[in-house]
Amino acid sequence: MSTTMQATVFVQPGRIELREKPIPAVGSNDALIRISTTTICGTDVHILKGEYPVAAGLTIGHEPVGIIEKLGSAVAGYREGQRVIAGAICPNFNSYAAQDGAPSQDGSYLAHAGLCGCHGFLATAGWRFGNKIDGAQAEYLLVPDAEANLAPIPDDLSDEQVLMCPDIMSTGFKGAENANIRIGDTVAVFAQGPIGLCATAGARLLGATTIIGIDGNPHRLHMASRWGADVTLNIHDCDPVDEIMKLTGGRGADSAIEALGQLGTFESALRSIKPGGTLSSLGVYASDLKIPLGAFAAGLGDHRINTALCPGGKERMRRLMNVIRSGRLDFSGMVTHRFKLARIVDAYDLFAHQRDNVLKISIQP
Repeated sequence: MSTTMQATVFVQPGRIELREKPIPAVGSNDALIRISTTTICGTDVHILKGEYPVAAGLTIGHEPVGIIEKLGSAVAGYREGQRVIAGAICPNFNSYAAQDGAPSQDGSYLAHAGLCGCHGFLATAGWRFGNKIDGAQAEYLLVPDAEANLAPIPDDLSDEQVLMCPDIMSTGFKGAENANIRIGDTVAVFAQGPIGLCATAGARLLGATTIIGIDGNPHRLHMASRWGADVTLNIHDCDPVDEIMKLTGGRGADSAIEALGQLGTFESALRSIKPGGTLSSLGVYASDLKIPLGAFAAGLGDHRINTALCPGGKERMRRLMNVIRSGRLDFSGMVTHRFKLARIVDAYDLFAHQRDNVLKISIQP
């Protein structure tokens, strides 16, 4: 076995490179997996642009599918050669936050004033791959706390079928779960990128009966209809807030999910919900958010604003793979492009500029 591997490294804002790096050594609680398939996330684009700070030289990527190459001495219940996934968020579950009901969190924060044009703190939480430790856009990945974070892939599911589980399915579904959806609800989902599409699908699974998908891309709106949207609104053809009010007889949506991470969509989502409604925020924001006084009813509207970091861990991954196996959702059209790891820079260029109706890109070492 070689001692080095190819890995996608953050160099500086606007620049990533494929470099040779040592294959990680395996500690007692770790597992080394050989990556068979991974992908690029919108958060990776934030990293590429310098909008989310990571250390120069870090291997990026956080959506791993692969095969166990080597197990740490303390890891039980798995075997080398087994196909597995690990959640994008891989907490150790020993922190106060994790044991206090927020299992994606580890209670730590990263000060970043001046690093990306904004001030304050970014929650690093249980997000380690491609953030605090080397990530998945490489030939090999070291998974910490492997016994808690690795989930075996059922034999009847392909690598590409489970590729959505580590991040975008978990994130999108969490957005729907955080929206307090009840049977018969009206839910507006702002932005129909991969995570928004998963939120749309999750809202359907939770019992919403009027799901409104909002985007400016006709192809994505078509996909939204395929995965659960009852109504689609193109932002270039209408004011979505006005249309939502018309569709609900002036009441407003029971909840709205914001899946883009921009101030404009956040404000529109807040304006679209009813008094006592819920705004479920999934976006990774690169600048301060401002809450409009009227939409917020001066703080008197009984609104709820929930944020989310996608849940990780083997039980979450098992449940998501169960959804795929059940046949209730078919995400086969989510992967629109396929690249070898050697062309990762080209894949980033395509994905970052949203050309050729790209949704998700499969990256195979």
